Amino acid sequence: MQHLKPHVVLVGPPGAGKTTIGRRLAHTLNTVLIDTDHMIEEATGKTCGAVFSELGEPEFRRLEAEQVAVALQQRGVISLGGGAVLTESNRNLLVDHPVVWIDMSAEEGVRRTQGDDSRPILAAEDPLAHFTKLLATRRPFYSQVADLHVSTDKRTPQQLVADIMAYLETTAC
Repeated sequence: MQHLKPHVVLVGPPGAGKTTIGRRLAHTLNTVLIDTDHMIEEATGKTCGAVFSELGEPEFRRLEAEQVAVALQQRGVISLGGGAVLTESNRNLLVDHPVVWIDMSAEEGVRRTQGDDSRPILAAEDPLAHFTKLLATRRPFYSQVADLHVSTDKRTPQQLVADIMAYLETTAC
């Protein structure tokens, strides 16, 4: 079996818009969106939030790494879960792929995810302080793997897709 490189891999924090932008980008590229969170849900029959809560973060990250490895062997737009970059094996696998970091401010992240009970990693008494800490922890990893960094703050999905397409055209992916 020949392993294909994805057109592009999307990384970024929860709520950044990886799935929304991924769908539009896949449509523009006439390909599929492969979302590793959805792959985990299909494999376990449970939501990612339930898997995370029931098994704990270490086991969730192990399952996630398995799905990331499978996803990266496929052609399409690959959307990774927000914390996938925390796992070294995932970061190592991203070296040979075009990676776009979809970013946002902590304030925007809280606004977009407030009241979302499906994301237990975001549960906190002080959502802004928690999201700020989450971003501070993950941004170095996003930066390490990313070839392109775009922010969704005050930008439409169409604008971001246009930026990503311009980047992909220059890299001939």
